[in-house]
Amino acid sequence: FNLTGDTFMNKVTPFLMFNDQLEAAIEFYTATFPDSEVRNVARTGQDGPISSAEFVVGGQRFMAYNGGSYFSFSEGVSLYVDCADQAEVDEYWDKLLKAGAKPTACGWIKDPFGLSWQIVPRRFTELIGDADARKVKAVMDAMMTMVKLDVAGLEKAYREA
Repeated sequence: FNLTGDTFMNKVTPFLMFNDQLEAAIEFYTATFPDSEVRNVARTGQDGPISSAEFVVGGQRFMAYNGGSYFSFSEGVSLYVDCADQAEVDEYWDKLLKAGAKPTACGWIKDPFGLSWQIVPRRFTELIGDADARKVKAVMDAMMTMVKLDVAGLEKAYREA
């Protein structure tokens, strides 16, 4: 949206190809993240399932389509969630788990629609930006042992390096 409330097209917009779960995915994503909304949907028939949609999740515009079983997601593309602190990491992690997501490793979790999310505390990015390579390696090594990222554990590794 611009200041007058008109919609505009981003130059580049992620386009997601779902199997047949687009409607459920949109409902979950827009309910889970603030600054989210459904902008447009097209249905198969007047009362049929959603076939395509334009929606916003956490301020990021997406377009999507129910493309059938030919399409599937892989970890080659993931959605990165910048979390202010551990409480926000826990909040999104728990919402994803309750929806049926499966934790993988290093702050990654795969939602029930097959899309991978990185739930990352901002502190991690700050710590790995340090000029001291030993401290950065210690933080990275600690992160590699975690499933859900733990700010206290990352800071401990940083301090002890």
